[in-house]
Amino acid sequence: MFTQRNLLTLWFLLLPYVSGRAYKFDLFEKNLEPREGDVRLFGSNSIHEGRVEVYHDGGWGTVCDDNWDMTEAQVVCRQLSFPGAKSVVTGKDYGQAPVPIWLDEINCKGTESHLVACVFKKWGETDCSHKEDVGVICETGSTTGTISDSTLSLDHSISLSDDFGQIFDSGNGCDFLIFVQSATGNKKEDGTPEKVETTICAHKIILSQFPLLSAQVGITNITVNIRATCQPHFTSFIRYMYTRKMDVTFSSALCIHWMASNFGVKQLMEDVGRLFSKILPDDNSFHNQVSLHEYAVETEDLILKENCIQYLAWNYQNLTGSPAWTKLPVELLAALLVRSDLVVPDEYFVLQTLERWIKESGNSISLETQADLLSHIRFPMIPAEKLFELESASPLYTTHKNMYRDSMLKALEFNVLLFSNLTNTMFNKANGDYQPRIYTAEPWSTVVDAPITAPLPLRQIQYTPSYDRRRYGYDYRFYPTVSPYRQTTTKYFSTPIHNSLIFKDNKIQWVAKVLKTQQECSYQGLRCESLPVARLAPQNWVSQQSNILFRNQLLLMCQGKYICQVQGFKGDLAPITANGTQVFAYPCPGDQYSYQFVVRPEYI
Repeated sequence: MFTQRNLLTLWFLLLPYVSGRAYKFDLFEKNLEPREGDVRLFGSNSIHEGRVEVYHDGGWGTVCDDNWDMTEAQVVCRQLSFPGAKSVVTGKDYGQAPVPIWLDEINCKGTESHLVACVFKKWGETDCSHKEDVGVICETGSTTGTISDSTLSLDHSISLSDDFGQIFDSGNGCDFLIFVQSATGNKKEDGTPEKVETTICAHKIILSQFPLLSAQVGITNITVNIRATCQPHFTSFIRYMYTRKMDVTFSSALCIHWMASNFGVKQLMEDVGRLFSKILPDDNSFHNQVSLHEYAVETEDLILKENCIQYLAWNYQNLTGSPAWTKLPVELLAALLVRSDLVVPDEYFVLQTLERWIKESGNSISLETQADLLSHIRFPMIPAEKLFELESASPLYTTHKNMYRDSMLKALEFNVLLFSNLTNTMFNKANGDYQPRIYTAEPWSTVVDAPITAPLPLRQIQYTPSYDRRRYGYDYRFYPTVSPYRQTTTKYFSTPIHNSLIFKDNKIQWVAKVLKTQQECSYQGLRCESLPVARLAPQNWVSQQSNILFRNQLLLMCQGKYICQVQGFKGDLAPITANGTQVFAYPCPGDQYSYQFVVRPEYI
């Protein structure tokens, strides 16, 4: 408990640091001032609700509600990094709007990343009054139910005393002022930017542990410029430096993460960054996932960066059909193409989608960059029948003829010759070109649905006493067919032992099962450490093919929409839970998922 003695002790520790200088720097410097086309929600105490305003020609202006519906609202909320729009607000008083009406008769498709990318009249051309200013309420949690604005409690305190939190709250003995400023986007009469400011009084001895706060000898205050939406969370961030404890909500996570990044509070940054994995499935357009990756690169959060790339790799097929695909940054696309956990129908699909991306990018992608991206295609893994179509089907074959011919020759040799017959100078078994990704096209995978518990129809049978059928006649009774419940947890399928052409007719039979109880495990001769568990077992393994190794994978598809988990098999088994807890990388509301078993043979 906080006592006067604690305060005196802290005060004597602070004495050597007292001085009269000040220091000033900007937080979020790159995004401090509003830019052309920015939007904000104004006139509400909530950061996710308010009157829609657009920044143009050096000032903010409103938007008329003519032709405005949820499509336009979704664009605004997505531009503000919310998961989506909850409702459109018309006629609500968000306070006086002494600004022009910039936009009228706006019409969005819903895929735009910025409101000003939609169709509208000329800037400032309108017949509306401010009574028709439109407002929106954005979603602060998941649009798919994966996350709500619940609280994540972080505790890095170890043995740190709670008294330090009380010292911060009381402000007693504080000797270091933090002036927190936020630009409103408006201009004063003299033309200078209008700002709102709060002051935090802290203790230099505490903040000196974080060098980027510049709480050094000879400095008594700093000025921090920060986004207005993040200002309410800055006090909690400073208090964390005293207690190493913080409650983080989804709506505050981005601000807290950004503060932690800029002030070098690495543990807080990484823990809050993990929270973002909960929202990655929420945007079917993939704009948020791509933006979050760019943010992770900017803040140098390697964990968040990998989390984003992994989700995009697992859901690559959906990404290629999304509005974000054609504008995917080159660096992010290259990071996806080098991965072996890319989940795709086959390698030809990867080539086709890359060619489409290059063609749609036009002249903005140099021939050198095109060739570098195409070098990541694993041509030996392309199905043999597709290789013969490339010369006539590929839109880039003529442009990169030599590269295509060399790659196709290497692929054709691989398909008709054993690895052992290929010269080591030309082929290297460790070369990624000969390693499969996670291919889901037939015959390499099968899907097992989550168990369905439903009574089966009962079959009617005849029962007759053996000693006198004519006297007693027939007695109709009802019995279940086999089991009173349907369990769709087993599939049988076959694959070649390898995807090169020489193994085409050499088949292997597989049985895919999802075991839900220890009794089911016992029937298989197994003792399962956790339940449920997936099993993918060969039925007729050819022992002489010892140079082929199977690195099979289990995919969990959530609600038929996105892949929330990918994991390998250890032997024949892949646990779906650990200690009774789901181990999914990304949340799946209601545990509504199906299991996809993927066979991945490698020639070693």
